[in-house]
Amino acid sequence: MAQGTGSINSDYKDWEWSDDAGERARLLQSPSVETVPKNSESQRNGLGATSALGAVFIVVNAALGAGLLNFPAAFSMAGGVAAGIGLQMCMLIFIIGGLVILAYCSQASNERTYQEVVWAVCGKVPGVLCEVAIAVYTFGTCIAFLIIIGDQQDKIIAALVKEPEEVGSSRWYTDRKFTISITAFLLILPLSIPKEIGFQKYASSLSVIGTWYVTAVIIIKYIWPDKELVPVEIPTSPSTWTAVFNAMPTICFGFQCHVSSVPVFNSMKQPEVKTWGAVVTAAMVIALFVYTGTGICGFLTFGAGVEQDVLMSYPSNDIPVALARAFIILCVLTSYPILHFCGRAVLEGLWLRYTGVTVEEDVVRERRRRLLQTISWFLLTLLLALFIPDIGKVISVIGGLAACFIFVFPGLCLIQAKLSEIQETRAISWWAQVSYGVFMVTLGAFIFGQTTANAIFVDLTA
Repeated sequence: MAQGTGSINSDYKDWEWSDDAGERARLLQSPSVETVPKNSESQRNGLGATSALGAVFIVVNAALGAGLLNFPAAFSMAGGVAAGIGLQMCMLIFIIGGLVILAYCSQASNERTYQEVVWAVCGKVPGVLCEVAIAVYTFGTCIAFLIIIGDQQDKIIAALVKEPEEVGSSRWYTDRKFTISITAFLLILPLSIPKEIGFQKYASSLSVIGTWYVTAVIIIKYIWPDKELVPVEIPTSPSTWTAVFNAMPTICFGFQCHVSSVPVFNSMKQPEVKTWGAVVTAAMVIALFVYTGTGICGFLTFGAGVEQDVLMSYPSNDIPVALARAFIILCVLTSYPILHFCGRAVLEGLWLRYTGVTVEEDVVRERRRRLLQTISWFLLTLLLALFIPDIGKVISVIGGLAACFIFVFPGLCLIQAKLSEIQETRAISWWAQVSYGVFMVTLGAFIFGQTTANAIFVDLTA
């Protein structure tokens, strides 16, 4: 992208809210990367810590996660293998484009996190909306994580007590609500309270291993299926043309790594937009193969009868699948505190901007506020997870927000960045980029509106 001379939102430092609160709160700093301080000499000279190959690994890790469990059901909703692959390929163009736009705007604004880029480039109102969206998105993702824990524990417990899942709740200690609650209180809450989560950075390796193992198991089970695994029906076309859009929330939720991409870009040894384009293209192609392999093989194994969480479709006594469930539980246990940290940091930044108080002046209150925020967040997500039946209903809601992070905010950033350039004449490339930004915003708004309306009027009212 050609960058003209000029400034982006020159009134960025003139907001009424505290202008350094977001930076001091270290909002959404990825625990997997080490960045240098903003405006430092080392950053200007491009002396980050992450190589291009390392950046590919981090972006892949950010994209892959427990969302892959929902991809076989998404292929079923889309109307088969061809529709699912076609939808992914079309959306992947804009997914990669959004990641490149964020890097371009990060360089132009000299900001290091997603929401700081939106604040600097688009202004106060879009910045606040972005932070609220991040808080809601991370909150919903935490609910989905707890539901996944309950799903996998149900199957593991059923195998251990050697009882059918239908009667597994006859014993109080095997009841789903009890197992989720005890796991959350003993393991998740203690990991969520600390102010910093640097100790969690190495858990990313475990998540990657677990994700690849789950994909491998699903593919192998399709190639060499068990005799009792017979698909009910395998759709070859969508039931209606609008049914294809029902798969969009899952795809957006799965490929959404945009929020954590800006810190990764700024941590690179050579933070250049061209290099970053190659990095994210390679990362998204890898993620595409993983998600497509999981979606196709899981869908063809069970057909239209596949569960929203594909592992729930397999029998409890299958040992390789049981190990996959254990991996998923471990991944979720380490991911919940990270997502909670991100949401809590955004809420803290909003509070500091609103009050105009710096972190140094509010140390004692910060500790009390952090404890209150953590406990409230934890209890609300746990309560909702206990009464929401499956991850599909949660993903259908937060998938629309993921579309905002992928399409709407990057599109707005591109439009504002190009409008801020001082040029005597507007070249064709300038108009093309502005038009591309407008299309991204329109497409993202459509996906958000359609999926959110569908989630409210179909899923949540069912």
